[in-house]
Amino acid sequence: MVKLKTEIWGGMECTINRVSDQYFDQFEKTGQYEHLDDLRKVCQLGISKLRFPILWERHHNSPLAWKYTSKQLKLLDSYGVIPIVGLLHHGSGPRFTNLADPAFPELLAAYAHQVAIAYPALKYYTPVNEPLTTARFSGLYGYWYPHATDEMTFCKIFLHQLKGIVLSMQSIRKVNPDAELIQTEDLCKIHSTISLQYQADFENERRWWTYDFLTSKVTKEHMAWNYFTNLGIHENELQFFIDNPCVPAVAGFNYYVTSERYLDDNIHDYPPAMRAGNSHAVYIDTEAVRSGHAKGLKALMSEAWERYNIPMAITECHLSCTREQQLRWFNQQWKTAKELNEEDVPIMAITAWSLVGAYDWNSLVTKNNNIYDSGTFKIKGDDTLPTALSYMIRTICMGQEYNHPVLAGPGWWGTDQNKESDVRPIIVIGNKLITEHCKERYLEAINIGDAINLREMIIALNPWAVIAGKAPNDNASETCLELNVKFLIVTDGLGIHEVLDDLIDKPVD
Repeated sequence: MVKLKTEIWGGMECTINRVSDQYFDQFEKTGQYEHLDDLRKVCQLGISKLRFPILWERHHNSPLAWKYTSKQLKLLDSYGVIPIVGLLHHGSGPRFTNLADPAFPELLAAYAHQVAIAYPALKYYTPVNEPLTTARFSGLYGYWYPHATDEMTFCKIFLHQLKGIVLSMQSIRKVNPDAELIQTEDLCKIHSTISLQYQADFENERRWWTYDFLTSKVTKEHMAWNYFTNLGIHENELQFFIDNPCVPAVAGFNYYVTSERYLDDNIHDYPPAMRAGNSHAVYIDTEAVRSGHAKGLKALMSEAWERYNIPMAITECHLSCTREQQLRWFNQQWKTAKELNEEDVPIMAITAWSLVGAYDWNSLVTKNNNIYDSGTFKIKGDDTLPTALSYMIRTICMGQEYNHPVLAGPGWWGTDQNKESDVRPIIVIGNKLITEHCKERYLEAINIGDAINLREMIIALNPWAVIAGKAPNDNASETCLELNVKFLIVTDGLGIHEVLDDLIDKPVD
């Protein structure tokens, strides 16, 4: 059997979500509506497909938005990059509707038909990104519009999005019968203490509902049927999905370091602000990696394959962290995807997400604090610069293995702690604060005090970089250049983390 070759797809964080009467638009913040340069740089990575937004909120009654989208699509075509069109990304639609509106599915389908008429050659669609996650954030937790915190609203919002997906694909296929659905959803897993196992069991069933409904698995024997009807949802609304199967061509899963959760009833071990719960108990909902319970991407993707037997893709892979940890995270998931393919679990692609970075996801986009998190590229002033991730993606797309000295170190999340014995260190001259920052980031660092005998130390320790707390008195720079070692002078300890990121971002010979 010929093994499937995993592709590299890309995605630019494109959320348009609503908080009260304010819309948060990621493309507006990252400048993607102003010029095509960033998209051109993305295409030059060598990716095969790009998750590409033609979002409802942006394009409603906006000829300029349609005109600019046409330019973007023309650019993608010139590079041979195939778009996967998203119509709604954590959004609730234009102001005349919202996720709780009974007319929402038909209105979304009408917009989908408009997109298909405008661009009939487009084949791949994600009408609604992560409908279950959006329903939880908008209907259960109250973070996003309409800010509900009850199960009935959650159910309505969830079903409206799913029906919108089905009707949208039907509308699109009236124009392009070959159109395919590439659905996305958070790949989560809930772990817990023994006393909270019932809650974990419920959530571990709920995590599959997006695909269970679309593949017509939700019959009267399904747990979800009883859940929805007991809350007052009419059976006809559930029967719709049995009568109208909409099986994705690709089941896409978005996996983050926070996707696996741990429910802990030992609430006094945590700050009071972390307390959550249900109608029966108060507990802590925290990241499973911090409790040592995370199973990892391979186990979760294997579960998905056993349940659906649909070709799969990792449709978002990103870590909000320092550069070396971002590299280690993507490298780990890329290796996992290849391992799964070798074991006949088909992973069509892994998607480098947040290509030009994102804003304010530390607050789940509920605040406008302009806190920026870089990705494969970083926005710096008026420029968009490649990070080390950019070189990694480009190298993989060329069919080559990417190597960087920092990949030998461990990820902080604990599920890939097999640090190699031959980790190449960073030599630090002088400033001990730099050494401490390096070790906080799992960067092997050796402080040699001064630059005397630097040549001998480089030969003995085989470092990949030398950092000096101040300009040495001797020819340290020339020595490093001669021995092919990166050299950097840090004159202000306040910016060390950014300096380390910049050091790692420099191309590796």
